[in-house]
Amino acid sequence: MSSSFGNLFRITTFGESHGAGIGVIVDGVPSGMEISLADIQKELDRRRPGQSLMTTKRKEDDQVEILSGTFEDKTTGAPIAMLIRNRDADSSKYDKIKHLHRPGHADFTYHHKYALRDHRGGGRSSGRETACRVAAGAIALKFLESKGIFIKAATTQIQDVEAKQWLEDEIENNPVRTADPDVAEAMAERVKSAMAEGDSVGGVVECRIYGCPVGLGEPLYDKLDAMLAKAMFSIGTVRGLTFGNGFESASLKGSENNDAMDESGFLSNRCGGVLGGLSNGMPIVMQMAIKATASIARYQKTQSVEGETSELRVEGRHDPCICPRAVPVVEAMAALTIADAYLLACTQDPHLLSGNT
Repeated sequence: MSSSFGNLFRITTFGESHGAGIGVIVDGVPSGMEISLADIQKELDRRRPGQSLMTTKRKEDDQVEILSGTFEDKTTGAPIAMLIRNRDADSSKYDKIKHLHRPGHADFTYHHKYALRDHRGGGRSSGRETACRVAAGAIALKFLESKGIFIKAATTQIQDVEAKQWLEDEIENNPVRTADPDVAEAMAERVKSAMAEGDSVGGVVECRIYGCPVGLGEPLYDKLDAMLAKAMFSIGTVRGLTFGNGFESASLKGSENNDAMDESGFLSNRCGGVLGGLSNGMPIVMQMAIKATASIARYQKTQSVEGETSELRVEGRHDPCICPRAVPVVEAMAALTIADAYLLACTQDPHLLSGNT
């Protein structure tokens, strides 16, 4: 089972949703970079469960422990190991349905591939694993900030409610983490309505990456957009991804879709900051379609592990909409990808790595 991501800036996660804990080992972090427990905890607090009515009621503080790789709040260059203990795991609801495949989950495929699966919240397939990514992503974000690269994500759609503006200062001021305060209440109402019906809703999360130097990425098969796509699709809830104009490009003429240039640079950013698989210096803009949470409190037809038709209703504590908590996960995976691409670029141009880290 693959549990590692990245080439030079590389992470390996471990642990299960209802096990003793989860964790991550981060390798390839340059030495001498300032990083504190507070830097990592700040990002984990944004992802942790139980934040509001928009999220699962599972009460996990997600307190991170740094086991290695730092000394006096600086990286040593050695692998950084971090542990997050599970404090509020309750497997009782899953024990009742362990012989059934939950619709929309990895139960069916894990059962057929591995024969033995952890039915407690999905084990490794659980979204709880993303806390490890966020912890590692906090280190990547810190590294990138020292290079003048910044990443912001926000909810831009929940069900049929779409954001019309992008005000980054507003993202953390509402429970749905949208950059458009004018639609925050309407988005929240869609979530509450679905929750009252024992259902869930999906949406769109947009991510913007600022400050990338020209040339990150490795054509032809490790294009930057391909690397980012792999990172985003590794998040279990992501079902679609576009850059810049995305699918709108299919209905545009070349004259409408191209980014013209003059002596000042690019006159538009319809490509979303990536040309020929390389960053072009413009903000990288991508949108992820987030599916509705698969665990819902409504009866659904399914199949048992023996292959018989059955019916189940998923009990327990689940997010009625995953978009708000997906925002820091998207940022983390984007940061890990860009940090890796940056270090790969440094193997060709060592000057990129010079300066304070």
